[in-house]
Amino acid sequence: MASMAANSSISPARPVLELSGPKLRIAFETLVNASEAVGGIEQFVAAVRLKSNVFQDLLGEGRADTVIRAEFEQLAQLMATVRRRLKRLVDHQGWPKVREAIAALIEDAADTANADKTVAAFVKTFPDVRENRFTRDLAAEILHNVMPEHYPLMQRWVWDTKTNSGVIREIWHGDDVDHMVIDIANGYETFLVLREELSQFLSDNGVFRDMIWHVDLLCAQIYGDYINAQGGAWLKTEFGSDSDPLEHTRRIIGLDRVAGKRPGKTGTIDGTAETILQTKLLS
Repeated sequence: MASMAANSSISPARPVLELSGPKLRIAFETLVNASEAVGGIEQFVAAVRLKSNVFQDLLGEGRADTVIRAEFEQLAQLMATVRRRLKRLVDHQGWPKVREAIAALIEDAADTANADKTVAAFVKTFPDVRENRFTRDLAAEILHNVMPEHYPLMQRWVWDTKTNSGVIREIWHGDDVDHMVIDIANGYETFLVLREELSQFLSDNGVFRDMIWHVDLLCAQIYGDYINAQGGAWLKTEFGSDSDPLEHTRRIIGLDRVAGKRPGKTGTIDGTAETILQTKLLS
C-alpha cells in the first residue's frame, strides 16, 4: 500500500495523516541495519526509555517544585533542541521563575484534553521574543519525557506548520511534497495521531514491545535522514557533519551526551543501559 491514512475508527474530527508506507519502510530498515553495529535497536530503545526515567526521577510526582538548577542542567543535556538556548533563559528570567513554570506545566498536564492550552500557557510565561520561541520545544521535551504514555513527541522538528517542515513532511505521501503546503495543525491531536499511525506501522513490521520508544527512534531517524540529505551550514553547526548514519538520530533524540560530558563537549552513546545510567547517577 503506497499510503497509510488514519484508521477508519478514528473520529473524522481528528487529523488525517497521509503517510507514505515506502518512506517509512526505508527509514525503519536504515535504523535497524545501522543499529546492528552497536548491538541492535533494542540497545537504543533501552537508552531512550532510561532517559525518560531520569526526567521522571527528577521532575515527576511533584518533585519539579524543588528541583535545583544543577539537577535540571543535567536534564538539559538530554534535550538536544533546547540545551543551547536554555541557559540564557534561566539567566535572564531566574531559576525560581523557570522552575515554577515547569512545575505548573507538569501539574496541568494531567488533563490531556487541555494539552494545547497547557503548552501555550507555559510559553506565555516568558517574554514573547524570537529568542524564546524554543520554549514550546522545552515544554514538549518535558511533557514527553515525564509523561511519555500521555504525551508523544511534539517538538517542532516533528511538525511545524509555520515552516511546513518536520517528520510529517518527510514521510508524507505525494509526488511533489517539497512544493506542497500540508494543511495539518501542530496541535496535540496531530502528534497523537502520528504516534498511533507509526505504532501501527511498526506493529505490522514485527515490533510488539516498547512501542513508545521505537516510535521515538523512528521519528529521530526520519529527521536525521533529512539532516543528512541537507548538509547545509546551519545544520552542520547544529548537529555536526560526520557520515555516521545514526549520528543525527542520536543527537535529535538527546542521546549524544548521556555519558555526562561537560557542556560543549559532544559525547557518544553505544545505546547501552549502563551508559545512560551513569547520567542518572550524576544527580
